[in-house]
Amino acid sequence: MPVLVMKFGGTSVATLDRIRRAAKRVGVEVAKGYDVIVIVSAMSGKTNELVGWVSETSPLYDAREYDAVVSSGENVTAGLMALTLQEMDVPARSWQGWQVPVRTTSAHASARIEEIPSDNLMAKFAEGMRVAVVAGFQGISPEGRITTLGRGGSDTTAVAFAAAFEAERCDIYTDVDGVYTTDPRVSTKARKLEKIAFEEMLELASLGAKVLQTRSVELAMRYKVRLRVLSSFEEQSDNAGTLVCDEEDIMESNVVAGVAFSRDEAKMTLVSVADRPGIAARIFTSLSDAGVNVDMIVQNIAEEGRTDMTWSCPTDQVARAQKAVEDAKADGQINYHDVIADTDVAKVSVVGIGMRSHTGVAAKMFQVLSAEGINIRVITTSEIKISVLIDRKYMELAVQALHDAFELEKAA
Repeated sequence: MPVLVMKFGGTSVATLDRIRRAAKRVGVEVAKGYDVIVIVSAMSGKTNELVGWVSETSPLYDAREYDAVVSSGENVTAGLMALTLQEMDVPARSWQGWQVPVRTTSAHASARIEEIPSDNLMAKFAEGMRVAVVAGFQGISPEGRITTLGRGGSDTTAVAFAAAFEAERCDIYTDVDGVYTTDPRVSTKARKLEKIAFEEMLELASLGAKVLQTRSVELAMRYKVRLRVLSSFEEQSDNAGTLVCDEEDIMESNVVAGVAFSRDEAKMTLVSVADRPGIAARIFTSLSDAGVNVDMIVQNIAEEGRTDMTWSCPTDQVARAQKAVEDAKADGQINYHDVIADTDVAKVSVVGIGMRSHTGVAAKMFQVLSAEGINIRVITTSEIKISVLIDRKYMELAVQALHDAFELEKAA
């Protein structure tokens, strides 16, 4: 029988009633003739509770034990979902990551999936099992220890299973009914997209849209997994949600598909850095080794052998970044006069595959921001994206103005 992967996020399985609602959706797909692999997250709030318990018990915790504790939330949900399906007379059983097995790297709390053999599940399907309920977010390392994939990792689990089992589709059930042109809480004119290209979704996810985990979109794009994002709280129809697919599957699209934003950004500048070959490599190697996630990078024109180097990073990584460059200076690896951190900025981006073949998007974006009196601090571009750093107080105004200017409330 064809295989379908269905993933239910934490809000979709937050209570026993919601688990029953999700199980009914699974039952509908089984009745259509699918063998279903259900990927479940922990019940809403449970992972945060478990993380809190670990931190309270051991501030400098062993990452292997952290994974053992934090992964347990998904085990509970998987068992409850399997029991609910059995009560509906649907042949189902739960699977933990190590039982499948979901083989991962040894990077605890941020492991990457390396292989998902299909033998165990396919053998059970052949014996009459119709639904395999798999605990998302977790796997097993080469050393035989439980690993977790990082927050939001159940999305990645779902896409990886869809690729491994050549599933017809991977449905991601969440608390929103699809992918929107921007956050509806910021712009009332935000429109739900029927389809969006993998590349656009990847950019939106990496730039602040929280609908899908970035790694899950990367995986879907690599293995051509058709993703559908839909709500577990609304009536389902054949065209429900948003389909994330190949660019070739979209007949027409707007030049700009969406406006993304991230509030928790910081701009950091090394003032008067000695400008010599290899200095950028030393700076950003130090930041990388410290686990700082650098995004935008700008280097000013050098004068008298000195230059300023600016980058953006999440606000919660500013202290780590400051320590990294200070340590590098103390070790004689880099030389600078000062490090300045501005934690009162936000990143706003426009994204669209149509930007490849249309000119003037950057000019229009900058004109719109100028008309609203919004000063641009930093600009970066790619083939399908333009991002700017602005004062955080103007973020919502910028998003609304750009959404209006590119007429994203209108379908192509």
